[in-house]
Amino acid sequence: MATDADAQELAALRTLSASIGRDPHLTQAAGGNTSLKAGETLWIKASGTWLKDALAKDIMVPVAISPLLSAVGQRDPAADRPQGFAIEALNPRGLRPSIETTVHALMPQRVVLHVHCVDTISLAIQADGEAEVARRLDGLEWAYVPYRRPGLPLAQGIAERLRPGVDVLILGNHGLVVAAETVADAEVLLRRVTRLLARSPRKVAEPDSAALTALAGSTGYRLPADVEAHAAAIDPESCSMASGGSLYPDHVIFLGRGSVVARPNEDVKRITQRCSTAPVAILFPGLGVLMRGDANAGAEAMQRCLADVTARVDATARLNYLTDAENDELINWDAEQYRQKLNAAGS
Repeated sequence: MATDADAQELAALRTLSASIGRDPHLTQAAGGNTSLKAGETLWIKASGTWLKDALAKDIMVPVAISPLLSAVGQRDPAADRPQGFAIEALNPRGLRPSIETTVHALMPQRVVLHVHCVDTISLAIQADGEAEVARRLDGLEWAYVPYRRPGLPLAQGIAERLRPGVDVLILGNHGLVVAAETVADAEVLLRRVTRLLARSPRKVAEPDSAALTALAGSTGYRLPADVEAHAAAIDPESCSMASGGSLYPDHVIFLGRGSVVARPNEDVKRITQRCSTAPVAILFPGLGVLMRGDANAGAEAMQRCLADVTARVDATARLNYLTDAENDELINWDAEQYRQKLNAAGS
């Protein structure tokens, strides 16, 4: 770090990061990232690490800002590989910066928080989401950025929408970014924006654990770790939304394309035969969810996220789903394969 003041801010950022990471309504699994600019160095969360571990583990990576911004401005593919801009002398563990490092570098403020807030995502997947956000954030300096793949494409999308004074970004089918000059101010802004975007979830019945246990039998499937995850299958509106496809990137990364919903009278064996594979998660309408036995903590977190997001979406809303091409570029993307590898190792 350049100064004692920078060191104090980084310590404060670690504390805030851990707090954000413990709240499943703000971020899930290895998703989300935070950063601090100290002179010409950007300290950002490492790829594949969890914000909740910010106080227990060294998860911040130093990146050289100027050459990275130059690469973004020149649309250089190197900007999609931020590890090439890490400052090796300050990175003895060889951690790899988040693929979203470019987002943080583009924001002029010193402190940037990017979260996968479920309330924000529930609006950012609706076709009328931008208009609803405009109503809720009236008076704030914010910008809406239509969906683009995280990394250089998203950075370019942000650059097109960014204007002086903007300190809040709503990322279509993705999440929320807030920025400020201090960690304390960034936290205040985060709390304010998430409060303004808050939406009440639909209430659902309890899962039918007995029926799910019977369906699991000896198939190797099991109930999810979080009881909240079942809501995506129990609530008819949520289940219908989930059946339509993939709604945001981390779902694709941890759970695969869309959601597998059981048809009437289908059991696990018939479903795996129909899919020609064993899905990470299966939604049984009206009953709940089963997870594949080897589903890792990231998949567990994202299955709950699906329930939390869809429960907040207007039941009559038209949704923007990721296209086949957008699903493909996420599944075949080196940066996300790397993050998955780290997540599996951590689990």
